[in-house]
Amino acid sequence: MDTPPVTGRRERKKAATRKAIADAALRLFLERGYDRVSVRDVAEAADVSTTTLFKHFPSKEALVFDEEEDREAELVAAVRGRPEGQSIVEALRGHVLASWPPLAAHPLRAEFTALVESTPALLEYYERMWTRHTAALGTAVAEDAGVAPDDVACHALARFVLETPALTRGRKDLRGAVEQVFDLLAHGWRPPS
Repeated sequence: MDTPPVTGRRERKKAATRKAIADAALRLFLERGYDRVSVRDVAEAADVSTTTLFKHFPSKEALVFDEEEDREAELVAAVRGRPEGQSIVEALRGHVLASWPPLAAHPLRAEFTALVESTPALLEYYERMWTRHTAALGTAVAEDAGVAPDDVACHALARFVLETPALTRGRKDLRGAVEQVFDLLAHGWRPPS
């Protein structure tokens, strides 16, 4: 049986610094607006140097999407680490059901979405990020299926999975809406009865 890796003091401190920077950035961006906050403002609010900030985040936009790499890794892991016999669609259904409803229910979700949608630089960054996630997930699906890494069906599946939050946002029965999307992916489209 594998034991989880022990996180050392250095890694915990690094993670805490990263979180402090991201939290300070989001707070300032929501209070003042993205364009009215400088990287220096964020560094000061997090009590770090701008050099330290840039060690953790390559750009100002990355401060807003601080969990980007983790989310992509989790998507790929849902495919690669699924139990034997479980389909890719069912593994991704489970992942989305476990991750999307808590994000949608976050008290700052509406403010965060408004910030991104009202800021051209963030919207552009978000689109590039989503394209990278689609490529990573599509490639993982293709590898698992034993087809070419750029297989269009595998990348279409990845794109549809990643559109689930946008398609289900604001639905009264969020879980039911997610289930409906994945039923379509698992069984194909059938006319509503």
